Parts: sequence; structure tokens; C-alpha cells
Amino acid sequence: MEPVTPFDDASGPDFGPADPSGPPPLSMEERAGVLDDLAELEVFRTLLEPTGIKGIVVDCPDCDEEHHVDWALMQANLQQLLEEGQTGRHEPPFDPDPDDYVSWDYASGYADGVAAAAAQDEPSGQHGPAGRHARED
Repeated sequence: MEPVTPFDDASGPDFGPADPSGPPPLSMEERAGVLDDLAELEVFRTLLEPTGIKGIVVDCPDCDEEHHVDWALMQANLQQLLEEGQTGRHEPPFDPDPDDYVSWDYASGYADGVAAAAAQDEPSGQHGPAGRHARED
């Protein structure tokens, strides 16, 4: 038997049976939601990364802890969800500074604020839709 490394998948006899069929494919609605999330994430990163924000903080329902996920890893997770119907386990950053991460809601509100400010600065006086980044769920 080969030694187990931290990069091994947590499936098999010690962790329960592996499901060879994999997760069911995402529905069209779920795929659309993930694509929307990817687009929003890119907006958030473009706006917030230059201010020193390193990524998104996510409340994990499995362990009741916050996970600090950098921009690239969050993008990779969403891309993997889109392609495979699930995300794999990833190593969180070591000892992250919580001030370097924001919630999805904060990032969405920030993007809405930037969009509203830009709309007010337009010479035509026409305003775009308010709250276009706000989630309706």
C-alpha cells in the first residue's frame, strides 16, 4: 500500500465508497447561476484587488467556520463547479488576515456603489439599473 499524502482524494474504504458515476450535471438554471457568479467575481476582483482585498470570505456550513478564498481559487472553484458539477477540496491560506477578505454581499454592494457613482457622473444624466450586482436569492 502506498503512503497517503495531503493531496490524495478523501474517498475509498476509510472514507466511504467512491461514487464512480460522479455528481449529476448542473441544470441549465444552475449553470446560468455559476456563469453569473464568475462574471460578478471578475467585476469584484477588478474593483477590489487594487484596494488590497485578496478575495472572498465564505461561511462554511460543514464546519461552521469562515473560509478565506483568494480570487484565483474562487474562480477555479466556480470553473470546476461549472465543468464537473462539484468542487474539490482546497487548502485554505495559512493564517489569513480577515481584513484582507470581504463577503460576497459586501463585494456586491461595493460594485453597486461604484456603478451608481459612475452613473451620476455621466453627462447625459441617464442612470443605469440600480443594484445590478445585488442577488435576488
